[in-house]
Amino acid sequence: MNFIAKILVSALAVFLVSKIAPGITIDSYLSSILVAIVLAFLNAIVKPILTILTIPITIFTLGFFLLVINAIIILLAGKMVSDFHVSGFWTALLFSLILSVITGILNNLFGVKRNEEN
Repeated sequence: MNFIAKILVSALAVFLVSKIAPGITIDSYLSSILVAIVLAFLNAIVKPILTILTIPITIFTLGFFLLVINAIIILLAGKMVSDFHVSGFWTALLFSLILSVITGILNNLFGVKRNEEN
């Protein structure tokens, strides 16, 4: 049940950020649910692989390269979901940063726990 709540909160955050951030378009709230599911999948499967492969550059940049990985994940989601359009890398980076903040706020507002134990 907590997973569904996380997906719905993430979908709401994706929808809100698409209205705030320039260069991001999403056609419907249903599309934002699909984007949230795709982002959850990419963050669970692809992001750890990219993080492990880029450990040297991540250490060299003191962790800032993880922002680039987040932007790449957003761009991949833009390619996978037809109703979600990202205009470029810098837009994806901005979207990623704003999405993290909005998702955190909404999780606290709706009482969604971070892990499954709670």
